Amino acid sequence: MTRLTRFLLTTLILLAVVGISCAPSKSPTSATLEDPIQTDSGLVSGTIIDGLRIYKGIPFATPPVGNLRWKPPQPVAPWQDIRQCTEFGPVPHQWAALGPPPTNSNEDCLYLNVWTPAKKQSDRLPVMVWLYGGGFRFGSGSTPLYDGVNLANHGAIVVTFNYRVGTMGFTAHPLLSKESEHNSSGNYGILDQIAALQWVQKNISAFGGDPTRITIFGESAGAISVACLMASPLAKGLFQRAISQSLAELGLLAHIRETRFGIEPAENQGERLAKDLGCDTAPDPIACMRTKSAEEIMAKGKPPTDYLSTGYRYGPIVDGWALPDMPLNIFEAGKQHDIPYLLGSNADEWALFQLRLTTTVDSYQSYVKGTAGEYAQQVLTMYPATNDEQAKTSAKEVLTLYAFTCPAKAYAAAMDKVPAKAYFYQFTRVPPGATQLGAFHALEIGYVFGNLVPILPTPDPETYFDDTDRALSETMMRYWTQFAANGDPNQKELPPWPAYDAKTDQYLELGDNVQVKSGLCTEACTLFQKIAKERRNR
Repeated sequence: MTRLTRFLLTTLILLAVVGISCAPSKSPTSATLEDPIQTDSGLVSGTIIDGLRIYKGIPFATPPVGNLRWKPPQPVAPWQDIRQCTEFGPVPHQWAALGPPPTNSNEDCLYLNVWTPAKKQSDRLPVMVWLYGGGFRFGSGSTPLYDGVNLANHGAIVVTFNYRVGTMGFTAHPLLSKESEHNSSGNYGILDQIAALQWVQKNISAFGGDPTRITIFGESAGAISVACLMASPLAKGLFQRAISQSLAELGLLAHIRETRFGIEPAENQGERLAKDLGCDTAPDPIACMRTKSAEEIMAKGKPPTDYLSTGYRYGPIVDGWALPDMPLNIFEAGKQHDIPYLLGSNADEWALFQLRLTTTVDSYQSYVKGTAGEYAQQVLTMYPATNDEQAKTSAKEVLTLYAFTCPAKAYAAAMDKVPAKAYFYQFTRVPPGATQLGAFHALEIGYVFGNLVPILPTPDPETYFDDTDRALSETMMRYWTQFAANGDPNQKELPPWPAYDAKTDQYLELGDNVQVKSGLCTEACTLFQKIAKERRNR
């Protein structure tokens, strides 16, 4: 892996949803205690706001602390009294995108939140379960941008939850694998996601939900998580539709014990963490690591922030159990779950990451040569760089296509291996406040949730969005909730959305106008998909 590649990977992860935690939440107009609901662990009480019932901080697993650190999530211990679920639970230990880490972080973080418009249990409404982005290094289900009020008011129950990230969520080690009956370790964040879905399956009917109409949806790392769950045999039957927004494949997944495409085995990284913590020579290194504070572990296992350093990386691991192979390999073999899949990307994804990059002719060409190999000259001919300004433009186009647009098309095309349909989109809307960046990474999230607030600092937040943005947000919420209800986003009064077929290459543009187009970056994606596939199968 080249230095520039490491730098770009680090930047992608650190900036994945930059600024989202600063979005303001909506003020409720009324709130009263709601009658308790019976879950499999005990009674929970929430609030009712403008007719919407909201439950925050419901535990879905035992706190993964002490001897449960770096173990699969365990069932919640039942409680006797009514649990007041009116406040969000702590967020996972994490490294912040910008500024200091959150003050309410804790290892005891496995909580979920429910927004339900159901009036009675027999309503059996569709359910939408959100998986947050953040490069598997930061994020939470209580981020204000993910407030479920507006989406729930479109007729779906919305669930958000926390999963472990960083060192707590994705540390593998040979001795941790030895503890496991599956000879596996490191995918604790993915196992948390599965545990949350199991809770939803068992309990959502009590909130008026339909356990046979569960949609998982996520952005960036959340979109990758969706693909992993689509590919994981452990998640089979837990959901019936899936949505991936900005499904990134810039970084390939680590294997648990093999070096692949220049990435060290995940267990090797865990051994390095044990050494950095001074536990490698202890009689029981894992017991030693479990005595360390979460803060010390996060400090020792912190990933690099510059391209000159090698260091820790975190994310799903190909372990042969939770994840048998790279997700796209599983899709292309037709072994993914046979359920409808809606997915797409934004037109200017990489513009966000360039805010912290200095792109030159040399750095751009170095990246292309290190990534594209024998195809480098072909890429440089299509996207040239005769000066630094052109290099910056070409880098944005190449990284947007290589990391986001073309992988999403590859996943959509691989859905022809199963009977279920795929629906592909490109988000192109540039609001008045984002003319310098375009349709950048994470911009579409606010449209999906109906929470149109700037996610980057702006001098005039009141004019950042206009009526076109509000209309597009309404359209997207209707498409997303219709897909959750029926496995098909089409409904009356909205432009038709054809199922994806690689031969016709039709997709829906979500922009100033919502319309069907075809042939999205066909020549470039043919080349970039070839490059990515060869790297994936080395």
